[in-house]
Amino acid sequence: MPKPFIQAFFDEPTNTISYLVGDPETRSAAVVDPVLDFDLASGVADTRSAERILAYATEDDWRVEMVLETHAHADHLSAAPFIKAHTGAWIGIGAHIRDVQKIFRPVFAMEDLKTDGSDFDRLFEDGERFAIGALTVEVLHVPGHTPADVAYLIGDAAFVGDTLFMPDYGTARADFPGGDARTLYRSIRRLLSLPDETRLFLCHDYKAPGRDDYRWETTVGEQRRSSVHVHDGVDEDSFVALREKRDAGLSVPKLLLPSIQVNIRAGRFEEAQANGVTYLRIPVKWHAE
Repeated sequence: MPKPFIQAFFDEPTNTISYLVGDPETRSAAVVDPVLDFDLASGVADTRSAERILAYATEDDWRVEMVLETHAHADHLSAAPFIKAHTGAWIGIGAHIRDVQKIFRPVFAMEDLKTDGSDFDRLFEDGERFAIGALTVEVLHVPGHTPADVAYLIGDAAFVGDTLFMPDYGTARADFPGGDARTLYRSIRRLLSLPDETRLFLCHDYKAPGRDDYRWETTVGEQRRSSVHVHDGVDEDSFVALREKRDAGLSVPKLLLPSIQVNIRAGRFEEAQANGVTYLRIPVKWHAE
């Protein structure tokens, strides 16, 4: 089975790793989880991170044909539309994005939002296969962090989104609407049933205590032996108790509100107003005394 070419791009402001994944034989490539740079305080968005990926692809003669989202991210905005506009690539995500759209449509009063997933070009079902050149990609539905999370298995490499972090850091939170710690455990065990040598490429790293460098590649075997949350000695009930206790003390991601409302539209903002400015929605909840 041919191995994919993989180049990682780390965005420190959001601790996100995007990937260029290519078939060395045909030079066809995909971009996984691209970041749109966004400063919440100023409202300024720019595309320097996505431009870096495209510049690398151009210089190394890769033909970007698709953008693959592992889920609707809550901690960064997607640059998928920018990459599509510059390459003609299509945008794909797991078919359960429809569930996420239905959850958040009323939260943001987005009356124009379609909840059939049609903002995306491709919706992937569990077990579906497609190609990047001569490489076969298998889609694994791995819900728990959100209902729509998927992993992309390409040769000996799996791109697992937020489901897993490095073994010394743990696993994804499961307290977002539609998330569930027990479902997350079962999804992780599914990933860890892959061969031990399977490489796992992660979407985030925050440097575990005592570690000074960022890391985003591990293996199934390493996770099973040493993950602080899901090594082989951790059963489902123990994981659920640990995960729910940890989630109860986590703060809301800084970019959650802009990220979700943009990412469930495949990275699109709402149309600009007559003054040429695009606006985001911030739900306000009054605290009753």
